[in-house]
Amino acid sequence: MTLFKSRRRDRLRRQPFLAEWRGIVERNVSTFGRLPANDQPELLGHAQVLLSEKHFEGCGGLELTDEIRVTIAAHASVLLLHRETDYFPRLTSILIYPSAYVVTGERQIGERVWEDGDDVRLGHTGARLGALVIAWDDVPRGELAPADGQNVVLHEFAHQLDFEDFVVDGAPLLEARQSASWARVLNAEYDALRKAVDAREDTLIRPYGATDPAEFFAVITELFFERPRELGKEHPALYQELRTFFRQDPGSWGEAGSSPSGIPPKL
Repeated sequence: MTLFKSRRRDRLRRQPFLAEWRGIVERNVSTFGRLPANDQPELLGHAQVLLSEKHFEGCGGLELTDEIRVTIAAHASVLLLHRETDYFPRLTSILIYPSAYVVTGERQIGERVWEDGDDVRLGHTGARLGALVIAWDDVPRGELAPADGQNVVLHEFAHQLDFEDFVVDGAPLLEARQSASWARVLNAEYDALRKAVDAREDTLIRPYGATDPAEFFAVITELFFERPRELGKEHPALYQELRTFFRQDPGSWGEAGSSPSGIPPKL
């Protein structure tokens, strides 16, 4: 990162967050209300950088508004708290459709298994695309149904974290001390999910995570922030790996609408 970019980002993070934008975050991002109070200004600062550096574009007839831009930026900023970040460096554009859209061509139906056909998508991103696509109407739907453990913004931006090391393998950039435990725990959990899905067993981690390691990381990231207590109870080793990487402990946060306080855990 250049010195100029670093200083510019510092200025963006320090500048006042518009009151009307904060109102959008408080209405549309329930995680914000659950965060420790000390984390809320950090999240808003990260959102300022994303709003400045990324190109947002409405597609399929969607009129782009501050409500849309700020909501998406704030959700994505949850993934950046407490960590050194280059703000999803492989991402330049965020394309927003009004609702689910159809892509015709090859679609993945399993690990290394593809077929031709129509693919209905709520979001998409790729290591070489430089773009991320989101169906806007699924964002408030996810807020209204937090118990489903799904959040399309967290999912697609988790993929961007995976891409930062230029390898799409379900492992983001990790500190050396975590690499071995991450590989051991996540490989075991991924294999267990695949076996459970093949056996048609009910799982907390949704079956889509068994598609491949990259989708597994995106799916468990959603769960980590949406249903942290359940994930920690059923998959404690997996929860600890995510807690160490994200430097956050969402299982200790308050409920939506509360105002917890405290400092980030030392991990």
